Amino acid sequence: MRIFLLALTLVLAGCASEPPVNKDEPNAGRYQIDSDIAPHVPISVEHVEDAHPRYEPKSLYGNKDYTLLGKDYPIVKEPKGFTQEGKSSWYGKKFHGHKTSNGEVYDMYSMSAAHKTLPIPSYVKVINKDNGKTAIVRVNDRGPFHEGRIIDLSFAAATKLDVIKTGTANVKIEYISVDKPKNSHEWHSIDPNQYYIQMVALKSEDGAKKAAEKLQKQFNSPTNIIKSNSVYRVRLGPFLDRDIADGTLLEAKNNSYISAFIIQELKK
Repeated sequence: MRIFLLALTLVLAGCASEPPVNKDEPNAGRYQIDSDIAPHVPISVEHVEDAHPRYEPKSLYGNKDYTLLGKDYPIVKEPKGFTQEGKSSWYGKKFHGHKTSNGEVYDMYSMSAAHKTLPIPSYVKVINKDNGKTAIVRVNDRGPFHEGRIIDLSFAAATKLDVIKTGTANVKIEYISVDKPKNSHEWHSIDPNQYYIQMVALKSEDGAKKAAEKLQKQFNSPTNIIKSNSVYRVRLGPFLDRDIADGTLLEAKNNSYISAFIIQELKK
């Protein structure tokens, strides 16, 4: 089910070949435009600055290996030093206001982009090899899924690089590595979320309390119990550090909790 939903999200995320229109699909409105277009009255983007690279934890969504249209796309696990050359394209009004692969809302006036396999979010420097112009963009979407294209630029980024004039361009992209700040307070302010790992769901409150005690000792982690629809859900957390949550989830799965998963909530 996860793979199917991810594939569906990616098809809808704006950079794939056109699927048939399903009017019952909440995001089908974007397909009312036959082909992607720039705004009717384009605003000047000269004042739009490059994206400012900073440390950000990986998004909860959009970072799993996936298969789309029969092709496998493994997410780059160690992107430091990653470079790539190929064609760039752009996407604009057709997808403006719709969700990207990580759940953010696509803004064609922001300096953003879509890439098939880089972690989300990522920052990359894009060099237009046809004219020498450069820009820094934040990758928060998946695509493009057209043969030979390596990155889909937002309208603003494509305008800065003069890709709007030509539709596509020969580009080189370079991943920008940003170290995680050592001061936890510095990066906690960047990420407004906290993370829980749901471990088990039980119908007995007593059983949930016993499970929580066992899990707390086993994983040396705080536990949390919430009741939902007469079911007691036992969770590890909260974790403020997504990296620690990811590591604990892997440990849980290696200890036979194969159905454990991460839940993201806004900090209170």
